[in-house]
Amino acid sequence: MTYTHLTTDELVMIESYHRQNIPVAIIANQMKRSRQPIYKVINFLKLGHTALDFYTQYKKNKKRCGRQKIVLPKKQMTYIQDKVAQGWTPDVIVGRAETAIDCSVRTIYRMFKNRVFDVATLPMKGKRKPNGHEERRGKQAFKRHISDRENDYPSFKEEFGHIEGDTIVGVRHKSAVITLVERLTKVIIAIKPAGRKACDIETALNQWFQGIPKNLFKSITFDCGKEFSNWKSLCNQHDVSIYFADPGTPSQRALNENSNGLLRKDGLPKEMDFNQVDQTFISSVADKRNNIPRKSLDYRTPLEAFLSHLNGMGLSSLN
Repeated sequence: MTYTHLTTDELVMIESYHRQNIPVAIIANQMKRSRQPIYKVINFLKLGHTALDFYTQYKKNKKRCGRQKIVLPKKQMTYIQDKVAQGWTPDVIVGRAETAIDCSVRTIYRMFKNRVFDVATLPMKGKRKPNGHEERRGKQAFKRHISDRENDYPSFKEEFGHIEGDTIVGVRHKSAVITLVERLTKVIIAIKPAGRKACDIETALNQWFQGIPKNLFKSITFDCGKEFSNWKSLCNQHDVSIYFADPGTPSQRALNENSNGLLRKDGLPKEMDFNQVDQTFISSVADKRNNIPRKSLDYRTPLEAFLSHLNGMGLSSLN
């Protein structure tokens, strides 16, 4: 049976019974309580105190109950603050184990919730569309559907060399950056085209393919944006399979969508005009994210995981 503490009403009743010199056994029977807590209250009353004094003392003692709040050493606090500022999550900080942390991942997240650390540095929450939302974009002509990908690559989920792709758009929709993410290693590739038309995207991707080993990547899955309408020439020229996700279904390219949010956060916000920056800057933003360990990669960085699949291929740069 679950034990419950004496209520204020019960304390007042015990005090009243005590003043009438009623035995403890009868008090316990009337209140349907055990004798021990009643004896404790009566012994307290015999010292000249009241039921209110007992309740006040009870509340004071209760504050000392339970687990004490964890306070990390200053060195560990500074380490966590520095790593979070670099984009590391609490999972990675504890899992990577470069420095011993005297608490669990959940405790660090609780510290963020209690504003011990800046909560704004944590990964963003997902967005939801309202009920009944109907997608009206992505009405392209013939395109190779994402369902064909499973037939063409039966080992798709465990195989290296499959990319998810998209573009992120700058201020006033006048500029763009192509974002590519290799699914197995989560490495991010960011490419700056001259514009955001289909011909600009095609030109930028052609130049990028020419700088990497042939057949390094097997497939790319884009969203249904019109900027990828020249996909057939890319397929034929570089021997890569290109597929398209369903309109309004970012979950089919979830890794790419998450990476876009991270790039926005790390230095490519919607308010930026990408025409005012060069490829070096775009690459530096992607490189920062590629050098942050990931829990899903057994606490390796995406770049470390990517290089482990190259098998000696000469590759000076991803971008």
